[in-house]
Amino acid sequence: MDQIKWGIIGCGNVTEVKSGPAFNKVKNSKLVAVMRRNAELAEDYATRHNVPKWYDDADELINDPEVNAIYIATPPDAHEELAIKAMQAGKPVYIEKPMGRTFAECERINEESKRTGIPVFVAYYRRALDYFLKVKELIDSKVIGDIRFVDIYLQWQPYEEEVGSKPKPRWRVDPEVSGGGHFHDLASHQFDLLEYVLGPVKSASGIARNQAGLYSADDIVVATYEFESGVLGKGSWCYTVNKEQRADHAQIVGSKGRISFSFFEKFDIMIETEKGTQTLNIPYPKHVQQPLIDLIVQDLRGEGKCPSTGETGARANLIMDWITQKQ
Repeated sequence: MDQIKWGIIGCGNVTEVKSGPAFNKVKNSKLVAVMRRNAELAEDYATRHNVPKWYDDADELINDPEVNAIYIATPPDAHEELAIKAMQAGKPVYIEKPMGRTFAECERINEESKRTGIPVFVAYYRRALDYFLKVKELIDSKVIGDIRFVDIYLQWQPYEEEVGSKPKPRWRVDPEVSGGGHFHDLASHQFDLLEYVLGPVKSASGIARNQAGLYSADDIVVATYEFESGVLGKGSWCYTVNKEQRADHAQIVGSKGRISFSFFEKFDIMIETEKGTQTLNIPYPKHVQQPLIDLIVQDLRGEGKCPSTGETGARANLIMDWITQKQ
């Protein structure tokens, strides 16, 4: 492939800044069409982002002869069907995370990729951000020695639409659509990145419950996990605390120190060793998916390799299935 001409299926909020504009900022890449079920919203997005074509039918975008790669930015319940249709049309797919609702759905996507020879990429963009590449570099260079364990701690307050006299929770906490709740939405990023930095997780277990009753999905999860390397990990995720308790903290502890960082909200990395404490500040780029999209384009042009594929993307679902006892 020479020029990668993208079509977006599901031009919702995630595509406004995080991803959509990046397709036109990457070399040899162009956004040529978008699709949304609401025709008025699809046209509005195309107009605001200077996209030549818009559709309200996914099949029409998939079969547009000008589109040669497809970004699936719908909720997870549609990922499998759309990805398989796109691959059967001969078009590589870039799928929003999580890759599917379950590991089984991800497996079926990957099976179709193998059958057709069409590549699949997943939007685990932390694999390409300088902030997290620095964490990986510190681990690989043994700044904190041999790694012993990992600890994740995430506490968030409910979203405004989830509380009040007339709550209207969004699709992310509807397991039929998303596969789970906020844990599936956010922990998928965390486990994908941890495997990129520390290697495969070989086992995981946990307890997932709904304590507050704000929606049908789990709102609290605790877990333990073990990497093939022997590194151990634990984590806790709670989405019903008050805003004063909001916290996003992770640490990787080694034989000679520890690295503390944030997965979502802060740009500082703290390195503590016997030599003292050092803090690095590495902000995200404006369009956080741009570095990964650049790598995908290079991969499709035969100029490099993207680190986030269907095979790696499915792993996050597998680990979450283990923890929530779906697998």
